[in-house]
Amino acid sequence: MKAPFGVILAGGLATRMGGGDKGLLTLGQVTVLEHVIDRLSPQVADLALNANGDAARFSQYGLPVVADSIEGFAGPLAGVLAGMDWAFEKGADRIVTAAADTPFFPSDLVPRLLFAAESEGMPIALARTEGGRHPTFGMWPVSLRTDLRQALEDGVRKVVQWTDRHGTAMADFPTGRFDPFFNVNTPEDLAQAEKLVETV
Repeated sequence: MKAPFGVILAGGLATRMGGGDKGLLTLGQVTVLEHVIDRLSPQVADLALNANGDAARFSQYGLPVVADSIEGFAGPLAGVLAGMDWAFEKGADRIVTAAADTPFFPSDLVPRLLFAAESEGMPIALARTEGGRHPTFGMWPVSLRTDLRQALEDGVRKVVQWTDRHGTAMADFPTGRFDPFFNVNTPEDLAQAEKLVETV
């Protein structure tokens, strides 16, 4: 089976961090986004970044940058659609997404998502911990891109509102000392991440 393509979702507005790109904040010796790239790139066949605005600000990473095709910051589903469209043009049949502000997600994210989808016979798989579902960490068949585009044009914004229509497998991950899908939303989160970065 071919490895899926990877898409890092960085299209949010970061309002709780005061705006800007959370992925470009420094964590340890590198940016948060670099931690995400280092974790996802070994698990996928190709990798792109979903972001809006001037793509040049990400030029140091050497990744293709794909913008939302739905107007008005329609949320993570718009980023999933942008990733699907990019992957479709390159002949891939599915993508795995990860959030750009989540530096410690599991290094076995992709195989667990694949196993969950195949063992449950579902087209979509999402990550889940004791804290609930993590809808920006999922595996998505490119064949659903037309359906997703229509849903977004109809006003659907919540990820699970769309995924629940199609059947979704859950890939369960242990929490351990902290939730591996802990994300950097606030300055306090960044301070906590700084304490964790030396131990993971």
